[in-house]
Amino acid sequence: MVDSGSSSRAGTGTVRTSTVSTSTDALYGRLVGPLLGRDDGADAEQLSQLTLTALAQASLRRQWPFVSGALAGLAAELQRPDPRLEQTLFGCRFSNPVGLAAGFDKNGVAAGIWHLFGFGFAELGTVTWHGQPGNPKPRLFRLAAERAALNRMGFNNGGAQVLRRTLERQQLPAPGQRPAVLGINLGKSKITSLELAPDDYASSLELLAPLADYAVINVSSPNTPGLRELQEETLLRRLVERLRRLPACPPLLVKIAPDLEDDAIDAIARMAYEEGLAGVIAVNTSLHRLGLEQRRLVQTGRTLAEEAGGLSGVPLRGRALEVLRRLRATAGPALPLIGVGGIDSAESAWERITAGASLVQLYTGWIYGGPALVPQILEGLASQLDRHGLSHISAAVGTGLAWR
Repeated sequence: MVDSGSSSRAGTGTVRTSTVSTSTDALYGRLVGPLLGRDDGADAEQLSQLTLTALAQASLRRQWPFVSGALAGLAAELQRPDPRLEQTLFGCRFSNPVGLAAGFDKNGVAAGIWHLFGFGFAELGTVTWHGQPGNPKPRLFRLAAERAALNRMGFNNGGAQVLRRTLERQQLPAPGQRPAVLGINLGKSKITSLELAPDDYASSLELLAPLADYAVINVSSPNTPGLRELQEETLLRRLVERLRRLPACPPLLVKIAPDLEDDAIDAIARMAYEEGLAGVIAVNTSLHRLGLEQRRLVQTGRTLAEEAGGLSGVPLRGRALEVLRRLRATAGPALPLIGVGGIDSAESAWERITAGASLVQLYTGWIYGGPALVPQILEGLASQLDRHGLSHISAAVGTGLAWR
């Protein structure tokens, strides 16, 4: 598997000061940038599917000479290897702290190549035991001026058995031997009752555990009726205990909503510590409109206050940071946290890390920012280490150090 990249800055303590500009990013800017600059036009979901179709073919054929050469060029442009950014958390070695969030590669079709975009890890899914079409279309909307999105996808995916076959076809290295860590995000099937949810999650995890570096219990999507009730401490503890009984259970994390009250956040932090969870991911999309209540969707003519779905992107940044800080204050420094929500720059990634996140994830910010965003963030993080006199990214976690 191709794993090449620029190493001019690894371990040297020096940082390139130029803004990342690559042929890949330039192409993205010419072809996709104009579409992302407006709310109307090409359907957001269709654009994502076109991209994934191309990436799926590249992942399946990554060993072919012509394809491997093109992917090597991609890696040289976008990877930024640096030992100061490497970490080992819950038994997984992360080459850097920047990951692709769940929701983009729901069916794992590009699992073999996400590291070539510079990511240190990628989270596949959300996957459910039963394949399901999701909610009616349109269900993904751009809010270009705010660099945000509204989605009500509804866990559309092929199901756990399809995901397993898809990953096996790509002939991935075994967990622990991959150039990027691969997590699998698990959700509840829509047709499954809350009472039977533990068995539903367990069926998926038992099938997919051999292929996962870690697994995430997603109980926080706003687009499956009743799902968020599983964040209640008693129900969540019951679910965790059911999954922990599975043989060869991978490290388990839980992903929480930004809309929880403080006491619920505290309860989850305590439960995660007591149950020995590998970590907590904060946060999912928000049902709150975060000051955009009267913003209208071009496609429907209705305001966000009238629309269903979860809000992501820049408007979520402040609340995501608040939740992360609350988790860190309650759980203490031992529990690994992953920050996600509104991260679209090196500065916002640094802010999340110094607030207590060991890792960060991108989705909406990456769509708007393009392929150059990952190397920009990695270069920026390394620069901050230099400016603060820190030898490793782990030394920055939870320090509250300001961006310089």
